[in-house]
Amino acid sequence: MSGTADKILEYMTQLNLSAAELRLQPVEAYLNAPGVYASANDAPGRAGGRGRGRVPLTPEQQAAAAAAAEELRKWRLALSMDKIKDFRKNYENAGVLIQILKVDNIGTFSDDIIDYFFTVARTIGANAISTEGKMSEAKRLGQFAAKHQMMIGYHGHTDVTSNEAFGSPESWETAMEFSQYNGINLDIGHFIAGNSTSPVPYIKKHHDRITHIHIKDRKMHEGPNTPFGQGDTPIVEVLQLMKSEKWKFQATIEYEYATPAGSDILTEISKCVEYCRKALV
Repeated sequence: MSGTADKILEYMTQLNLSAAELRLQPVEAYLNAPGVYASANDAPGRAGGRGRGRVPLTPEQQAAAAAAAEELRKWRLALSMDKIKDFRKNYENAGVLIQILKVDNIGTFSDDIIDYFFTVARTIGANAISTEGKMSEAKRLGQFAAKHQMMIGYHGHTDVTSNEAFGSPESWETAMEFSQYNGINLDIGHFIAGNSTSPVPYIKKHHDRITHIHIKDRKMHEGPNTPFGQGDTPIVEVLQLMKSEKWKFQATIEYEYATPAGSDILTEISKCVEYCRKALV
C-alpha cells in the first residue's frame, strides 16, 4: 500500500477514523525533504520498520549516505514551521487529528535535530512523540521531553530480558524515574505475548503515564498475531476500561496479522475498526 500523506488521509477517511499516530516520514516526504525516500512505500503510516539483514556499504556509499544525511539535516533546521501548520490543516480539515508523531531512532540524532522533532510534533498538533528507543537513551530523551514539556512514549515489544528493551513492566518504570515526561506506548498485544499476563493491571497502575496504546491481538507465550477476537489479548476489556475511566489517551489500531486469501489490508482494518466499535457499545 502507498504510504504517502495523501493516501494515508484517504484511507483514514474511508475507515471513518478521526485520529492518527503518524510517522515523520510521510510528513517530510510531503514537504519534499531531500533524498529521503526512494518511493512512496518508504513512507508508511504507522508501522515501524522490521529488522532485516543489510549488505555492508562500500566506502563510496558511506560517503554518499553521509552527504545525504547532512543535506537532510540542513533542510530540517531551515524548514519553516508554517509548512508544518499547512500540513496539519490538510488533516484537520478532513477531520483527522495527528495526536502522536512517531520518530524512528530519535535517540541517535544530535541535540538540534531532536529539538526539531519536538517542534514539529507540537506544531503538527501532537500531544506526544513515540519511538522504539533503547533504555540507555531514555535519560537524555527525557531531558528533551521535559524541555519541550511534551511526553515521549516508548514503544514496547516482547523482549522482557534485555536491559535495553522495553518489554517487561519494570522497563518503563525505570525510564519514568528519569523524567516525568518519559511515558509508555503500551502495545497490549506485545505485552501479553511477552509477559503472558493481562496488561489491564499495568494500565490501571500507570494510566497517567500512558501516551497511547496499540491495539492488536496476539497469543500468550510469544504467540502469533491473530485477527481481532481470536487471540488472548483483552481488547474489549481494555477499551471498556478506557471508556469507563474516561481516559483520553489514544487507542491506535496496529494491523499486523497476515491478510487472509481473498481479502486486502483495508478490508481487514475495517474489521478491526468494527470490532473496536462493538467493544465500546
